[in-house]
Amino acid sequence: MLFDLIKAGILGIVEGLTEYLPVSSTGHLLLVEHFFGFADEDFGKTFAVLIQLGAILALLSIYFTRLWQLALGFFTDATSRRFVIGVLIAFLPAAVVGAIAHDFIKTVLFNPWIVCITLILGAGVLFWIDTLPLKPKYHDVTKFSLPTYLLIGVFQCAAMIPGVSRSGATIVSAMLLGADRRTAAEFSFWLAMPTMVGAFAYDLYKSGAHLSGSNVLVIAVGFITSFIFGWIVVKTFLGYVSRHGFALFGFWRLIVGGLGLIGLILGLGG
Repeated sequence: MLFDLIKAGILGIVEGLTEYLPVSSTGHLLLVEHFFGFADEDFGKTFAVLIQLGAILALLSIYFTRLWQLALGFFTDATSRRFVIGVLIAFLPAAVVGAIAHDFIKTVLFNPWIVCITLILGAGVLFWIDTLPLKPKYHDVTKFSLPTYLLIGVFQCAAMIPGVSRSGATIVSAMLLGADRRTAAEFSFWLAMPTMVGAFAYDLYKSGAHLSGSNVLVIAVGFITSFIFGWIVVKTFLGYVSRHGFALFGFWRLIVGGLGLIGLILGLGG
């Protein structure tokens, strides 16, 4: 039991720290499970889904007031209504592709070799986006054009490949389409809400049969650590990228991806 609690705490920390950063939480969880022997064919898959709920609630708790204002203004305020519709439009491509390709993604793409390669390639994308002489035209997430919302949603589908990063795909595409760094990062939070809730609900439906009352304490530890560290990241990320850009996350991806490849070549984990 003690090992299970330690494992839950580690996975919760990894999920919370990486979910909203452009480094791929799914990729990190997969590598941790592979190299440290944390994988479990039944409960482990369900647990990985459930600890995401902690990170989801961390985000929702921080944005609760704004979400409430949007809900109240949906029927009376055109700007609120247009933004909600925009987020749903951005969510739609991932919802469709995820539902159609769910089994293929889980059985074929959830591969540590793919994760390591995409982590390294993604590092190059982050270094590249930091060097572009972009001239942002959007400084408010509510002001994107409807086609822009849709295109960001299409780009987000690339994150179904573990290691790409949902946050990274959203941020990079938003910046290429005219958003400044902070606004692009903030929209990644907004788009995470329906995307993560939808993925959580679908994965829970697919694997919830493996839950049992004996796992409650382990789930609680993973959930709480995921919530705490997710909350810290959401509160600090926008300010950080506004001042420093994405180089730190690019270097992190290079290190994790590179060490992962070395480990796989040496036959570590399993």
